[in-house]
Amino acid sequence: MTYLGIDISKSTFVVAYPKEKGYTIRAFKNTPAGIHSFMHTLNKDEHHCIMEATGNYGVTLLYMLDKGGYRVSLINPLKTHNFAKTELSVTKTDAEDAKLLSRYGQEKQPSVYKMPTETILILKQKRTVLRQLKKQHTMLANMQQSLDVLPVQDQLSKNAVKKVIISIEKQIRALEEDMTNITKKEYKYQLELLTSIKGINNKIASALITATGGFTYFDNAKQFSRYLGLCPTIIQSGSSVNVKGHINRNGDSYLRSQLFISAMPTMRFNKACRELYERLRANGKSGKVALIAVANKLIRQAFAVIKSGSPYIDGFVSQPPLLKPATKAIYTSSL
Repeated sequence: MTYLGIDISKSTFVVAYPKEKGYTIRAFKNTPAGIHSFMHTLNKDEHHCIMEATGNYGVTLLYMLDKGGYRVSLINPLKTHNFAKTELSVTKTDAEDAKLLSRYGQEKQPSVYKMPTETILILKQKRTVLRQLKKQHTMLANMQQSLDVLPVQDQLSKNAVKKVIISIEKQIRALEEDMTNITKKEYKYQLELLTSIKGINNKIASALITATGGFTYFDNAKQFSRYLGLCPTIIQSGSSVNVKGHINRNGDSYLRSQLFISAMPTMRFNKACRELYERLRANGKSGKVALIAVANKLIRQAFAVIKSGSPYIDGFVSQPPLLKPATKAIYTSSL
């Protein structure tokens, strides 16, 4: 297998083709026509494309390669950044980055990327816009409060801020309602299973389905917690370095905050989460640490109901299967 490194920018992308000695470097326009030209240079049985997840500029290329049946892997930029450090790389150009990606693919041999369905792609766009609108709403609400305390107030400015806030709130409601409707239509069964868990509403259930690609991107809850940044990080070396574990805060910060915020009211109704929280607090853990553990518990419950296909039963404790009693051998002797 030959691994091609692809470095993407807004208008072009640079491809490194490995050869016996060195690389052949070619640049293509980052347009559908340019992507088609690049695809004509590929062999489905021989080539495997390696590219970084660097935003929307590479989505069209990724989509067209996937639809064309070509092998392509999407790499977290942090991984390639650390890989470059191991090579003591001091040069950073588009061509050198493409070569680096090619070497990364050859050494690590990453798995083929699973392209989300069109429904998931649409839901992700809505979540991105929704997240930005909520940030703007918070900013404008703070501005509105700061204007209210001024001794001399300009009513026109206050009205302008108020109108924008009302408009944003309307758009937020419309997007959230549309996301829920799409999820109910395309992932009705999963939505019903998730909302059977006390502490997960339609909004969080839709976000979980979107982030996991309908629970197809991750094999278990631990992988998803690591992706969200809810897993503890341990730093220990010898006798001088011993840092207490804290969450790594990688991945989807918006969903992570949603799960954390919902952890407090969840304890009122979800027996397993309440018992976990109380046990951790009794053992001396802080309230914040205990709430993070509750958020992780919700993720485990979500994966459990999806994998089992059964609604959540509050207080249910799974029992190990009963072992069949061993049968004793009966010996007969002839007289």
